[in-house]
Order: sequence, then C-alpha cells, then structure tokens
Amino acid sequence: MSEPNVFITGAAAGIGRETSLLFARNGYRVGAFDIDDAGLASLQAEIDGFGGSVVTGVLDVTYPAGWAQCLADFAGESGRLDILINNAGVLSSGRFEDISLAAHRRMVDINITGTLNGTHTAFPYLRDTVGAQVVNLCSASAIYGQPELATYGATKFAIRGLTEALDLEWAQHDIRVLALWPLFVQTAMVTGMDTGATRSLGIKLTATDVAQELWAATRGAGRMHKVHYPVGTQAKLFLSASRFSPAWLSRLMNKRVTST
Repeated sequence: MSEPNVFITGAAAGIGRETSLLFARNGYRVGAFDIDDAGLASLQAEIDGFGGSVVTGVLDVTYPAGWAQCLADFAGESGRLDILINNAGVLSSGRFEDISLAAHRRMVDINITGTLNGTHTAFPYLRDTVGAQVVNLCSASAIYGQPELATYGATKFAIRGLTEALDLEWAQHDIRVLALWPLFVQTAMVTGMDTGATRSLGIKLTATDVAQELWAATRGAGRMHKVHYPVGTQAKLFLSASRFSPAWLSRLMNKRVTST
C-alpha cells in the first residue's frame, strides 16, 4: 500500500467521525472503528461518496481480542500503521457520589483500558512503520482535578501520563506519541451536561475544530518536540497558566471556574 493509513476508534460520530472524514479527504486510507454499526455505515457512505478510502469495523475497545483482529485485518500483509488515534471515550458528569459505581467503572474501562489495549496491541505495527504516530485524546480536565468530572478527569490524567512516558520510551522505535487537549466539545458526549465549568465557560469547540487541530499536530513536531496540543483559546490559556502558576493558584482558578 503506497497510501498512508490511520486507525481511528470512536469513529462513528463526533470527533472521530470528523477526523475520519478529514484524513480521508487528504488521501489517507482510514480504518474507522466503533460499536455503532449504523454510524459506521453512514460514515462509509459519505467517504465513498467523495472517493475516499475507508475500512469500517465494529470494535469494543475494552476487548483485547477485538483489537488484535481489527488491527490485523486493517494492516493486512503489509503490516503498515502510520497513525493510531485513540479517540473512543465516555463521560458521566455530576457529583462523584451521585454517579453510579458502574458508570465510574465504565469510564475507566473505556477511557483508560481501551487506550492501553489499543496502544499495546498496535505496537508491532507502529514499530515496523517508519515515522509512526499515536494520538491520544486527552482533555483540559487533566490540567487540575475538576469537580463534577472527577473520574473522567482522572482517566485523562492517566492518558496524559501514558502519553508522556511512551513518547520517551518509543522514541528509539521512531514512534511519536502525542496528546490532544480540548475543553468541552459540541458532541453527544456533552448533551445535557450541566456543571459549574460548562456554565461559566460554555461549550465553544466543535468536532471539526478538534479534527483540524489533530490533523495539524500529526504533520510534525517542528523544531521543538511537542507532546501536548491544547485545542481552543480556553484550553491554551489554562494549560499555559498551569505551567507557570503555583499549585494553590491553579486550585483557586479551578475553584472559581467550577463555582465550588
């Protein structure tokens, strides 16, 4: 295969869908995977409609054997995997004690375990592909623990740490690992969400905004090797401030933003 390829989870809607469309329009062979079969069929029809190249498949990211099968089918005999995008994720918001334990565990299973499963299983393909990249969807909620998003933010703290560690570990294999940091995005994930942070900050970003930032980030790290890519003015300001502010000030800013 001469065309570059990209494997995207959570591709049936939202950020994953817009990212799939963008990469397909730019000449990538797209592997679009999700548990939403109907959404994937719609995506396939849209990409086929403009002459793009796409392979779709149903994948539960918490199931390692599913990852192994989907990656093998997608990479084929060439074994090529240029970019892995760990986008699949879920969010439950509200006071910690008001969210069911099952919902907390589901966030951990999908957001963390799903990313671990995919990144670990994809390693041989990434290692054997020159200039391979992994993109993990992080979140501005991983800057400082956020009330009403406690477990969701904790999962993104885990993704932040994993990304930083693997970018160092896998440099010897010519694999770049980076994280995208959007704040709230206008997708089904935030439908009906009402938290202190959403009331004070609003929901400014679209899935297209995030997809475009992701595309730009994968074009190269530039002179200064960059791992974290905040998306949108708000996330850029918060992330920059956190790097230079003492912990007590970060806590105070978060307290005010979240009205706690």
